[in-house]
Amino acid sequence: MSNPTLETAIEKLGKQFARRNWSYLDVPAGSPMEKSYAWPGSPEENIMICVHKGPNIQEMFHRQDFFFFNFAYLGDYGALSHKYDNHITIHENECYIGQPFAGYALSAHSEKDIIIIGILIQKETFFRVFLPVLSSDTKLFHFFLAPQTNEYSEEFIHLRFDDPCCIRTLLEMMVIEYANPQDDTQTILQPMVLTLLMMVARQYKLSIPVPKNEKLSDKIVRYMSEHSDIVTLKDISKHFSYHPNYISTLLRHEIGKSFSEILLEQRMERAAFLLRGTNLSVVEIAAMLGYSNSSNFYKAFKAFYQCSPRDYSGKQ
Repeated sequence: MSNPTLETAIEKLGKQFARRNWSYLDVPAGSPMEKSYAWPGSPEENIMICVHKGPNIQEMFHRQDFFFFNFAYLGDYGALSHKYDNHITIHENECYIGQPFAGYALSAHSEKDIIIIGILIQKETFFRVFLPVLSSDTKLFHFFLAPQTNEYSEEFIHLRFDDPCCIRTLLEMMVIEYANPQDDTQTILQPMVLTLLMMVARQYKLSIPVPKNEKLSDKIVRYMSEHSDIVTLKDISKHFSYHPNYISTLLRHEIGKSFSEILLEQRMERAAFLLRGTNLSVVEIAAMLGYSNSSNFYKAFKAFYQCSPRDYSGKQ
């Protein structure tokens, strides 16, 4: 680092982190012997930027009532997840993304300072503001919603960025902004975090290997899933350079369903996850799924599940 403003901001947030109000929720998480951290910031904050800094960093095993993104900005650190007692090393320029209530611990020991930049996001803000943009990736979508449908979900994402320059610059901007708060700091941070998560989604997609000898029909279904809010048969035809009639025939022959049937299933699966796992309104969910108005979504959902969206969410 050769930026005095950045160095000062990192130092300030590093000291501030130790003074945070790391209080426990009243209810146990995972087992009666485990407790979960409540949101450590003020209720008015939806986003927090934290910095772990020092040659020796130790954060005992805990759970938390929020999403978090930890980035190894300088040096490596060890992360322990509850699932399978999985201990991994997060190398410099890699990140660890954790779900609410998932068990987590970190440790780092070095002769030189180690810096971990953490982004904390309130659950309700995440679902209402950020999830709609990330919902095109099915696996990522399920990862972020899993804690809401299964309180004992213990999944995490360990990701390395092919080109960390942009992600580092973005995090540095967030650190400086948060360390020098203004009345509009939360408003400024929101699009920055959205950009960060979109970059995560891009890298996550690139990190998942495409199956060898994948059939065209499987590629089409995967493409539909990634664009289920806007995709049309014409889009598919243009993207894969085949006539729409050929696409329709292929899907019917190899998948056993029409384009419209596959798209409806994909949208209804996401609708069910959103109804069970968030407090989003039917209007918001309909918009996320690509419906021009909520009444069309309501009719499609009722025909598919034989009950209304409200009745469905009330049953879960």
